[in-house]
Amino acid sequence: MDVYEVRGRLDVIAEELTASEEEEAADEDAFVMLQDSPDVFCRDCSVPTRRGAAAHAPHTLVTLAAAAQQMKDQLSKSRSKLSEKIVEMENFASNLEEIFITVEVRSRASSPLRHERPGGVSRCTCVCLQENFGRQEQNLEQHYNEVLQTLSQRNEARAAALDEQKNDKLERLYGQLLRCGRTLDASKELIESAQEVHRRRDKRAFLQAVVPILKRVEQFAREEVDLKLGVSLDFDVPTTDLSDVRQMMDSINVLPAPSAPVMNPQIANSATDTSLHVCWSLFSDDTVEFYELYWRLISDDCTMETPQEVSQLKVKETHCTVPDLLPNAQYELWVTATNTTGISPASERAVYMTVPSPPVIKPQQCVSSLDAALIRWDSGNTNPVESYTLELHETSGCTATESVNFTHVADARDDRSVVTSIVAIPSCECLMQLQPWKRYIIHIRAVNIGGPSDRSEPIDISTTGTFFHLLEDTAHPSLSLSADGLTMFYLDEDLPISHMTFSDNTFNRCVAVLGDLVPIRGQYYWEIEVDESTEFRVGVAYEDTQRNSYLGGNNTSWCMRHILTPSRHKYEFLHNGWTADIRITVQPLRIGVFLDYGRGILSFYNAALRQHLYTFSCHFLHYVHPCFALDNPGALTLRTGMTAPAYATQP
Repeated sequence: MDVYEVRGRLDVIAEELTASEEEEAADEDAFVMLQDSPDVFCRDCSVPTRRGAAAHAPHTLVTLAAAAQQMKDQLSKSRSKLSEKIVEMENFASNLEEIFITVEVRSRASSPLRHERPGGVSRCTCVCLQENFGRQEQNLEQHYNEVLQTLSQRNEARAAALDEQKNDKLERLYGQLLRCGRTLDASKELIESAQEVHRRRDKRAFLQAVVPILKRVEQFAREEVDLKLGVSLDFDVPTTDLSDVRQMMDSINVLPAPSAPVMNPQIANSATDTSLHVCWSLFSDDTVEFYELYWRLISDDCTMETPQEVSQLKVKETHCTVPDLLPNAQYELWVTATNTTGISPASERAVYMTVPSPPVIKPQQCVSSLDAALIRWDSGNTNPVESYTLELHETSGCTATESVNFTHVADARDDRSVVTSIVAIPSCECLMQLQPWKRYIIHIRAVNIGGPSDRSEPIDISTTGTFFHLLEDTAHPSLSLSADGLTMFYLDEDLPISHMTFSDNTFNRCVAVLGDLVPIRGQYYWEIEVDESTEFRVGVAYEDTQRNSYLGGNNTSWCMRHILTPSRHKYEFLHNGWTADIRITVQPLRIGVFLDYGRGILSFYNAALRQHLYTFSCHFLHYVHPCFALDNPGALTLRTGMTAPAYATQP
C-alpha cells in the first residue's frame, strides 16, 4: 500500500464516521420502546437475559435501554479517540511521503560532480626530432586518459556507495510506510465492525456483539503507534582517495616512451633442440629500463582452433636465450621496450626455429657393395629441414669371411679418430664411395637455420660384399616377406582377386618381387636357397620392367627358371621369351648370381658345387635390380653380404 492509498482509506473512514453520527439521531426514538421490555442486561456477564433468571439473581441487572445507552456512549468515546489517532496517522503518512521524495532528491544532489579536463599540463618544449615530439604528445595523451579513467572509476565507486545508502534508507522508509498502512487497515476493519454492530435493530444481538468490539477498540486505543522517523535524512558522503591520481600526475615528464625495437633475423647455429638465442636492436637513443620478449609456438595442426599460449620473459639486454622449447619447432617472437614513461609499440614479429630432432636411419633400406653404400633415413621432423650431414667413421677392417650386418650399434669409436663428414645432403639418402674390406660407423644429422641436430643412432656397415633387402612395395599380394626382408613365401592357398591390393609398382601377374642394389656400375654377388620342389625364377630386371608379364618373358628382364616336370627338373635361362638349350644334371639348391656391369655379364652358378650354369652377355643400359619369383607355393631365401668367389670373378 502506498501513501496515496492510505490517504484514500482515511477519507473513506472519515465519511463513514460522519454518516454514523447522522444515524444516531434517527435511532434515539427506537431505544425508548425498550423501557417496558421484560428483558434485562447483566453487567457482570455482559449478556442480555430475562427478568428473574436464577442464574443472574446475584448479578447487577439493568434494562436493555439503559445498557444500550451506556454502550453507545462508550462506543462514541472510543470512536472519538480512534478518529484522533487516524488524523495523526494521516499527517504522519503525508510527512513520510515528503521525506521519501526528499531522500531521492538529496541522493542525486550528493553525487560527485564530473571532473573537468585538468588544464595547465606542461608539454615538452625542447624536442629535437619530430618523432620524439610525436611520442611525447602520445605519452601525455595517454597519461591524460589514464587520469580521466582513474577519476571516472573513483566517481563510479562514490556514486555506487551513495546509491547503496539511498536504497537502504528508501527500503527502511518503505517498511515503516507498510507498517503504517497495516495499522490503518486494522483501524478501518475495527470501525467497519463497530458500524455494523451499531446498525443492528435487535438490541439483544447488539448487546451480545458490542462487548467484543469495545474490548478490541480499547485494546487498539492503548497501543502506541510509532510516529517517529525511522531513518536519518543525512547521507554519509564517502571520501575519495586520489593519491594514485596525484602520483600519476607527478609521473608526467618529458622522457618519451621508447620506439619499437627491431627483431634481428635468426643467425646460423643460434639454437639447440630446446632453446633459442634471440637478438634485437633499438635504432634510437631512447632510454630503456628493460625489455619484454614474447613468443608462441607456430603449429601446422589445422585441428587446433585456439591459438598457442604466449610466453614472456623480462630482460635487461638486447639479447637472451629462450629455454624449454620443442625440437624442430617454429616460434614467433616479438619484443617491447619499457621505461618510466611507458611501453613502446611491439616490434615486427620474427620466426625462429629450434634445431631438428635426430633423423632415424632405416637399416633395411640401406644397401652396400664392395666399394659403395647407399644409406637411407627418415627425417623424423614435421617442419622442413634444410639439409643433412653424414658423419663417417672408419673402424677396424673386415676379413673376407665376415658378412655385412646393417644394425644399430653402440658408438664405441675413439674420439681421437678422424670423422669424415658429407654435408649439404638435400634428401633422405646418400650414395657414397667406400674402401673395400672396411667397417664403418655412420651417423646422420639434420640441419636447419638454428644449427645441426644431435647425431642419429649409429649404423654399422661393412664393405665385404653385396648386401640388400627385398622391396616389399613391389611384391605380388600373394607373397609374404619375413621380418628381415630376406625370405619370401608363396602360401599353398588361393587368394581371391577381390582380396588382393595392387598398385602401379607391384607385380600383378607373376608372383614376384624386386631387390635393391647400390646404383653403381660395379660387381655384385648374391645367392638364393630353394627346395628341390620349388618352381622359381631368379635373375635381374630393370626398375621399370613390366609388372603384368612374367620375368624373362620381356626384353627388360633376365632370369633362370626352374620347372618341375614328371620326368625331370627343367631349367631355362630366359630373356625376351627366348631360352638357350641347357641341360643340368645336378639340381642346384643354392644358386649363385654374379653381375658385372663392366664386363656386361650376368652369370648363374651352382654354389654348392662351384659349377657354372649359364651366362648372359649384355650391355645393361640402366641399373638393374635383383628379381625373384615363385611359380608354385613354396619359399625362397636370399643370402647377401658374402664376397664374390674367385671362380665367378675370373674371366
